Amino acid sequence: MRHRLTRFAALATLGMVALAGCGGGSGTATNPITDGPSAGPTYNGPPPATSDIQAFRVAFWENVRAGDRCGSCHNAGGQAPTFARSDDVNQAYQQASGVVNREMPAQSPLVTKVAGGHNCWLPDPGACAAILTRWIGDWVGASGTGGRQIQLEEPPVVTPGGSKRFPAPDDPNVNVPALFGPVYAKLDQWCSGCHQANSATAQTPYFAQGTAPTDANNNSDAFKEAYLASIPKINLENPAASRFVIRLRNEQHNCFNDCAADARELEDLIRAMADQIDTEDTPPGMLSNAVTLYDGTLASGGNRYESALIALYEFKTGQGAVAYDTSGVAPAADLNLSGDVTWVGGYGINIRGGKAQASTTTSRKFHQLITATGEYSLEAWVVPGNVTQEDARIISYSGSTTARNFTLGQNLYNYEFFNRSSETNGNGEIKLATADAAERLQASLQHVVMTFDPVNGRRIYVNGEFTGDMDGAGGGTLDSWDNSFAFVLGNEVSGDRQWQGVVRLVAIHNRALNLQQIQQNFEAGVGQKFFLLFGVSHLIDVPRAYIMFEATQYDSFGYLFTSPKFISLDAQARPGSIPLRSMRIGVNGVEAAVGQAYRPLETVISDDQYSPETGQLLSSIGTIVPLERGPEFDQFFLCFDQLGTALDQCTKYTAGTRQPPVLAAPSSDIGVKLFDAINATMASITGVDPNQADVKRSYNNVRQSLPAVHDVQGYLSSHQTAVAQLALTYCNVMVNNVSLRDAFFGPSVNFSGALTSGASLNANGEALIARLHEKAIGSGTAQPTDAEFNDAVGGLVMTLCSSSACSDTRTADVIKAACGAALGSAATLVQ
Repeated sequence: MRHRLTRFAALATLGMVALAGCGGGSGTATNPITDGPSAGPTYNGPPPATSDIQAFRVAFWENVRAGDRCGSCHNAGGQAPTFARSDDVNQAYQQASGVVNREMPAQSPLVTKVAGGHNCWLPDPGACAAILTRWIGDWVGASGTGGRQIQLEEPPVVTPGGSKRFPAPDDPNVNVPALFGPVYAKLDQWCSGCHQANSATAQTPYFAQGTAPTDANNNSDAFKEAYLASIPKINLENPAASRFVIRLRNEQHNCFNDCAADARELEDLIRAMADQIDTEDTPPGMLSNAVTLYDGTLASGGNRYESALIALYEFKTGQGAVAYDTSGVAPAADLNLSGDVTWVGGYGINIRGGKAQASTTTSRKFHQLITATGEYSLEAWVVPGNVTQEDARIISYSGSTTARNFTLGQNLYNYEFFNRSSETNGNGEIKLATADAAERLQASLQHVVMTFDPVNGRRIYVNGEFTGDMDGAGGGTLDSWDNSFAFVLGNEVSGDRQWQGVVRLVAIHNRALNLQQIQQNFEAGVGQKFFLLFGVSHLIDVPRAYIMFEATQYDSFGYLFTSPKFISLDAQARPGSIPLRSMRIGVNGVEAAVGQAYRPLETVISDDQYSPETGQLLSSIGTIVPLERGPEFDQFFLCFDQLGTALDQCTKYTAGTRQPPVLAAPSSDIGVKLFDAINATMASITGVDPNQADVKRSYNNVRQSLPAVHDVQGYLSSHQTAVAQLALTYCNVMVNNVSLRDAFFGPSVNFSGALTSGASLNANGEALIARLHEKAIGSGTAQPTDAEFNDAVGGLVMTLCSSSACSDTRTADVIKAACGAALGSAATLVQ
């Protein structure tokens, strides 16, 4: 019962806050100032001879000829080719033609050379290669839709190979305790303090569970659980890449003696275990050719609209403390990572605490380039960590919690858009937010775009759709923007508006993208995405025939396969009529134990559904396949029960080892009422009509912040605040209505008389507490007693009356506060 009384104390405080008001704010944060990029020497040579040479000069040459870039070597009289010479742009243009691929800029010899580490002006050669690719693309011209194009590349022909597989824990042919025992002994020695169920600091997975048995006949359930929980963290093909080893060697996690020595010891034990497991050859069957993720054609950012791009963060570096701006627009507003910010496999950063922030100097380009056009777009691919975050900052260009140029924020299920303009204040308010009832923000991968222009004002798009939320402030100008602010992800510059989640891509455009352009970028997707071509020409009579998937490393633990198509890279080829039944994805020689979403597939690949340009879509669904060795080594293939005229059973494979369920603590038999039930309870107790104008308005305002699940462990401070607000509204309406308050309190409570006498309640105050307990709390063994209730709510009345006699209008206000504390307490919320 004590947990309910603490709710009374909290609500008593809220009752005083309701009478006292609040205020405060944060000061402006000071950000570091850094120098901008170098510039090339002044050009005094002959003018460009053609329009293409002029495009070369503007988009490419001016960016590479600086002394701290290619101009340090590839200048006039320097190392050939002299494409960065500053004496004659026409000769530089001729020299550049031999190192640039106009059809596929990313395959330019210049780009591949720098990607290999040649004279990159940044610590990350991949970032330099991405920037050079963009400059070349801007020079040779993008498509009519302003995007990057993709050309499919045929992978090498590889037959699916075998691999080492973990035996099942009860395999009669393998002594699993002897096989896994030496590894387990170290896990038990080093990790059992946390990774077992009966630990005081228990953490899943429970791979240090139980005692290692000495033989196969003493194979306990606890040991089996530890073995199964360890499998995803052991790499049999490359023991050094085992998660157990990496945690010690790279992350210094809970080292026993010396991290490097501990890692070597555990790696040697895993290698000895792997040496006892034979490689299983892939059984014969209806198999496609095999590919790794990196054998696919890179599809990330394909055909994105980027004609007005001024900053781009794709998070491809994967390590270090800097996320590079690869837009190619100087100065590069690179982000410094601080706090609990880690890299995510497949491109991205995971922000759990801290932020990613640019300097104030490089951030000035946002002010300069956006105020020049008077419009802009914020674009991001994000995965919010949860839907309970309030007043959190995802993207911000600001100076403090109360001063900003723009901000994309999260408030529970809502995206919020702040923008400073001639129609809003210095904090970008009135903010534009998505509708509560729409619950647009979800804890899943989402494409979010915020646009602003002087005519339409602010608009919000989620997953390629306009939300329909209209900007009440309208358009306006950006003349009041401040150029001293800093660009930051995941927090406010002052560090006190933390957002938690994964950011996969951020792009800033100095134009307001239209719906078609936004949908184009949404369709392009995000991350380390590839087109995987699984060759099947050896199974059917169609040249250069493939099953093509869009595949991406979804996170550090799995791959996402989507949108399988049949396609031939021979433009003249046609499929005719090819039955396809039961397609499955194989990994490292066997069928994946999970993720077989295409097993029920049964269709016909036919001429009337096939397009030489786009192929034939086989399924619109996606599936997740577990990561085993990593994207460089995991080898995928497809198998079929039928493809064309051949009928064959799909591959035979080692039975999957079923992971044991993690049993959570038993659920409490105490739950919390949901939002509608809370509203109905308050209406029933007070007698106030829930459709009364003030009540209905208050309920609509706080509905999203009221509990949405019964689990008492999910009850948050935001729920408590919303409940208090609704309770006080009901009590205010009831007390202001003579007939309703008389029905509730009866004749014993005088609304203009004193409530206290000296250091205690008088008869009027005691009558008030008695009626509140009777009407709002009631009797019963599970409810607070009269004495407990009097201590909590009576104490509130005494506190509120300590500085006055609590008579006349003051009495009514105090009664409203006491009523709100009782009505919004755990006694009425818990069920």
